[in-house]
Amino acid sequence: MLNLPPTALILITVAPNPRDLEIARVLGWYRIPLARAPKVIAVDYLAFYQPASFGERKWSIDFYAPVKGYELVARRELLRNEPHHPRANEEYYKIILGDLLPLAKPIRAERWKRITFLYTIGEIFNQAEVISDLIVKSDDRQLLWQALREKAVQYSTNPCSEQTSLPSNLPFEVLASLLGIKEEWLCPY
Repeated sequence: MLNLPPTALILITVAPNPRDLEIARVLGWYRIPLARAPKVIAVDYLAFYQPASFGERKWSIDFYAPVKGYELVARRELLRNEPHHPRANEEYYKIILGDLLPLAKPIRAERWKRITFLYTIGEIFNQAEVISDLIVKSDDRQLLWQALREKAVQYSTNPCSEQTSLPSNLPFEVLASLLGIKEEWLCPY
């Protein structure tokens, strides 16, 4: 069993192929296209879902990493050996990572095979055995909203503006709308 802080904010993301996971391990970063990124990327950890391109290790989460920071860069700056890629000039979040850490027991997909982004919290991630266990149920939604709210305020997109807090009594539907979070990022049913 893992021992992540119970209120740690975790973003489950897809490592499209083994090369992307190797970049995260060796170079210490992961990329997310700005156009498809979730609204809150300032999380405590990234966990990497491995799709069919991973062969025998497909459809599971085997690794996670602490997030150290992020920056916005053009794709061509990240992957310099692909200067003519169709998206070379598009902006990407470069998520700076700590060490890529293996899970003692991978979190497997049962019926879910396609995942984009999914938020969860440490308490749930620590105990998950299958992907559907990562869903934040109504009892724990307040912890998730508190973590999202804190990160959204802490990492305001305008660092020069005065930081203000969001009201703590907002229903999660209102907060999701304000932060631009789609419901399927929380529960893909």
